[in-house]
Amino acid sequence: MGGSAGEFAVLWFAVLGLLVGSFLNVVIYRLPIMLERQWAALDAPSDPTAQPFNLLVPRSSCPHCQSPIHWYQNIPLVSYLVLRGKCGVCQAPISFQYPLIEAVSTMLFAASAYHFGAGAVALLWCGFCATLLVAAVIDWKTTYLPDVLTLPLMWAGIASALLGWVPLTLSDAVWGAITGYLSLWTVFWIFKWVTGKDGMGYGDFKLLAALGAWLGPVALIPVLLISCTVGAGYGIAQRLGGQLVAGQAFAFGPFLALAGIVLCFWKMHVLQAMGLAL
Repeated sequence: MGGSAGEFAVLWFAVLGLLVGSFLNVVIYRLPIMLERQWAALDAPSDPTAQPFNLLVPRSSCPHCQSPIHWYQNIPLVSYLVLRGKCGVCQAPISFQYPLIEAVSTMLFAASAYHFGAGAVALLWCGFCATLLVAAVIDWKTTYLPDVLTLPLMWAGIASALLGWVPLTLSDAVWGAITGYLSLWTVFWIFKWVTGKDGMGYGDFKLLAALGAWLGPVALIPVLLISCTVGAGYGIAQRLGGQLVAGQAFAFGPFLALAGIVLCFWKMHVLQAMGLAL
């Protein structure tokens, strides 16, 4: 993409990413709570007097003093800087996660427009990246990889291939999903048979299936190589720093998501470097 028109389009995608990033923060905070309440309701009857809690209600408030957050205190990035990272009422610190997610979302949307062109295809990959970002952070914070994220992402990849919206055949998308799921499923059961322990969660299988549906089966090789390498490096660093003990598990989803985003933008370069490009 070149010229002032292309730069203007990238700028608009960046603004869209900034706005979407603010909503992603809501999803990251509320979705795990919603899931936990659903699970709790399976064991005990729900309280009919309980206030609704979903992605839209109640209104956002400070987690420390419960003061409502006004619209002018909720402008992405700007409000955090103006408030100097503190609640406008109680002065409690606001997590740096909020501006960070907004900034990362902005960069991913701008990169999608630059790489794929400012059109419908770029919007598809924006959705891909945004879903991976949310899934990665939720998994990092809670070790949950919700089906409500991974399964729609997988089906969206297959549907996009079916409709010709991505440069992948329907066969490759389907086999990518199958290969992604079965590869980690197989590793899981071999590890369990050898050690008697669970090595990872089923959410990881579904996330890799989703990546396979979007990227194809061949791309799963570098996805696994990148995620395992970075994940192993993180685990070793945590062990050396005394923050991770032997046998303690940590979330693998963020590393899969990172690898998926890398392949989203540099798939052909990575495949060529590995001698896997056809």
